[in-house]
Amino acid sequence: MDGNTILSRRFGEIRKALELTQIEFANDLKISQSHASAIEMGSRKIPERIIKLICLTYSVNESWFKTGKGDMFKKGRDHKLEEVIKNFNKLDELLQDYVIKQIRLALEYQESKDKKN
Repeated sequence: MDGNTILSRRFGEIRKALELTQIEFANDLKISQSHASAIEMGSRKIPERIIKLICLTYSVNESWFKTGKGDMFKKGRDHKLEEVIKNFNKLDELLQDYVIKQIRLALEYQESKDKKN
């Protein structure tokens, strides 16, 4: 079995473990459902950026994804972070920029508050 077939199989395993449809999974990854289907069937190679996005979005262990070693998911999954990332990925670029700006402002406020205490 070649490397692409193995990665394609793991792509499908992750989606099923997360109990997501191909459409939901594809939407979260900003790819079409047909692209996700082609990856899962092994007829299309998984780009490195998709692997990284899956690992970041769903706390997937990248080592497991690429080699099969270790657990599928990172230990101590942060469900709040997963929800933020999943919803952030659904926003258009303008709203993503707005959210990033608000996070920076919140951090500045917190840092200034911490310095006063």
